[in-house]
Amino acid sequence: MIEHERLAALERFLAGAARAQRVRVESAELLKGGAIQENYLLDAHFDGGRYHGALKLALRMSAPSAVAASHTRAQEYALLKAVHAQGVAVPEPLFLCEDPAVLGRPFFVMRAVAGTALGPRIVKDTRIGGDRDALARRLGRELARIHRIRPPRRDLAFLAPLETSPARHLIALYRGYLDALDAPRPVVEWGLRWLQLNAYDGDDVVLCHRDFRTGNYMVDAHGLTGILDWEFAGWGDPMEDIAWFCSRSWRFSAPRQEAGGIAGREPFYAGYTEESGTSIDAQRVHYWEVMASVRWAVIALQQNRRYTSGEQRTLELALIGRRVPEMEFEILKLIDQALPELGHAV
Repeated sequence: MIEHERLAALERFLAGAARAQRVRVESAELLKGGAIQENYLLDAHFDGGRYHGALKLALRMSAPSAVAASHTRAQEYALLKAVHAQGVAVPEPLFLCEDPAVLGRPFFVMRAVAGTALGPRIVKDTRIGGDRDALARRLGRELARIHRIRPPRRDLAFLAPLETSPARHLIALYRGYLDALDAPRPVVEWGLRWLQLNAYDGDDVVLCHRDFRTGNYMVDAHGLTGILDWEFAGWGDPMEDIAWFCSRSWRFSAPRQEAGGIAGREPFYAGYTEESGTSIDAQRVHYWEVMASVRWAVIALQQNRRYTSGEQRTLELALIGRRVPEMEFEILKLIDQALPELGHAV
């Protein structure tokens, strides 16, 4: 929670950033579900300035420990500004603070959007999100808008350029992460080997969200209200995002609804194609779904290490580490399904 002294410092920061005479933060609620960052919902009142009156804000602050692939809050704020300018449905970014004297850690503030982002609830409760095929189609269109952003971009210069194909870049990255953990996982290594043998060497490089899934977008009773969590975004193959959204891990209690647990793939693919003018190669998506399972296994191992090292002793991090065998089973299953099509065994 935000301590009283810190809250006063936050009010002063907001007043200065908004050129207001005074800001009162009437409540600051820690939101659930932030495994990597801390998120707060603020009820604030601005006296004067551009935002005069009551305003609901979302504050996103760096966690005490970090995952290697996660951007800083300044970088995530820059990404949010870039996609907001592109017309993507995201919360409006308002203020960035890198001064540790305010809250002790960097943070940024955005306009709060209505609804819920809780993945299991979105999948189960059909009273929210509106028509599910329409929601999937809308998400496909939003993803296509994100993918219109291509390198080079001066405002996103912190995103490392790719020196090889997106697939080979990620294979090397995940192998490095796995080696650094010093945690032998033969199935994950086998998955990396299969990905290397079957790697796509295309040069279609776009801005990928890299965590575009059910659980990282907000919906209300009518439909989509905002796409969240840009901390892993980077240059990559557009099919990486398509596959991540359709990965078995993010369907929750609806495994047969292959587009994020909310619909079949058809409306999601249709929305993407309508907005981008690009057709989707099912075999290429399947390859990237193997990559998604390998990646999620590595992330789960990293999250578990945050717990076991004592950096951040939370039950959520411990439980994420217990999910690695699920990912390993999915790697084996997907590779078995793909062998007749791609023809390269390990």
